[in-house]
Amino acid sequence: MLRSIFLAALLTVAGVATTAAQAPTVNVEHAWARATPGGAKSAALYMTLVNKGADDRLVSVSTPVAGKAEVHSTTTENGVMRMRPVEALDVKAGTSTTLKPGGYHVMLTDLKAPLVAGQSFAVTLTFENAGKIDVTATVEKLGAAAPGAMPGMKM
Repeated sequence: MLRSIFLAALLTVAGVATTAAQAPTVNVEHAWARATPGGAKSAALYMTLVNKGADDRLVSVSTPVAGKAEVHSTTTENGVMRMRPVEALDVKAGTSTTLKPGGYHVMLTDLKAPLVAGQSFAVTLTFENAGKIDVTATVEKLGAAAPGAMPGMKM
């Protein structure tokens, strides 16, 4: 009997240790989007990815508020700003990668409804190594530069 209790306790401790070892190595901070005017079919999602583990890659994004979500890069060529989808976004070990206006961002297309300031929505990020991470994005006011940004603040 005592041996069975000891074995059960040992298996429980091993299970807790395994769960702790599988904690996500990428933390997602300040996921946010701007409110959209009525009728808008697209929006952008921004956030900071903090990698506390090995090199990783963000390979896909999904959210119930949009028909499609994909990582885009923003570049300027001959004075013209262009957005293009990227296959994956590298998230280097020990660094923070910020998706922000004018840079990398998640493009949300085929919005199901307008994004309304003060509301929030679910987002699932899928990483090559860290797996799926569920986060909540907040909706900031139309034209916001960043979450809680002061007027005139630049990103």
